[in-house]
Amino acid sequence: MALTEFLPLLTALALLMLLAVAVLWFAHVPMRWAAPLSVLRAVVQLGFIALVLSTVITNPWWVALALLVMFTVAASTCAQRLGFTWSRLLMVAGSMLCGVLAAASVVFITGAVAFTPRYMLAVGGIVIGNSMSISTLAGRRLFADANKRWDEIEGWLSVGATPRQASAIIRRESIREALIPSIDQTKTVGLVTLPGTFVGAIFGGASPLEAGVFQVMVLASVLTAGAISSVLLLSGLAAVPVKPAPM
Repeated sequence: MALTEFLPLLTALALLMLLAVAVLWFAHVPMRWAAPLSVLRAVVQLGFIALVLSTVITNPWWVALALLVMFTVAASTCAQRLGFTWSRLLMVAGSMLCGVLAAASVVFITGAVAFTPRYMLAVGGIVIGNSMSISTLAGRRLFADANKRWDEIEGWLSVGATPRQASAIIRRESIREALIPSIDQTKTVGLVTLPGTFVGAIFGGASPLEAGVFQVMVLASVLTAGAISSVLLLSGLAAVPVKPAPM
């Protein structure tokens, strides 16, 4: 493709990011350059991935490697957001792996989605990314609420409760809050937005019915994987022996 064909795209991206920075600057929001920098990074990463996947998307071993890289980056990102330690990374990776494998196994073993490299990559990538987001939200909410409600936790500890028991209510509330965005997206699909998976499937040649079925399976997989990942992760993180630092 000629460079001139990318000019509308580059112009739109530049204008959108300038608008975002201007609004954040006017509101005195910190990290106002995070949005354009993240978009620039996304452009580079997606461009690279597009070049790579165009040649390996039909090879199951290369697709498996791509999913492994995605999962590693997702688990590392989540662990960094929660205060990186190697033990925490293992906890995040283990909980996310259980959630992703459980959801993907149901989708492919039942035959709801064809077990092909193309669909493995599509379903796996989406589920991994959303599990990362849900786990991160749940963990950060747990630490933030534990910090604010430490007197409540100390009260339970003083009467003999274990750290995990003392933070049980906060843990459940954190998981619920982390799942709300995905639940709302699922409840309003087709009414408020047309998800990218649905639109992409149609553009790829699928019928609206086939695209709808695929989208519903993806949404259900995201909720299942997110629920399992966040419950397992917070079961480990909730054993808070000392007041956590503000997130």
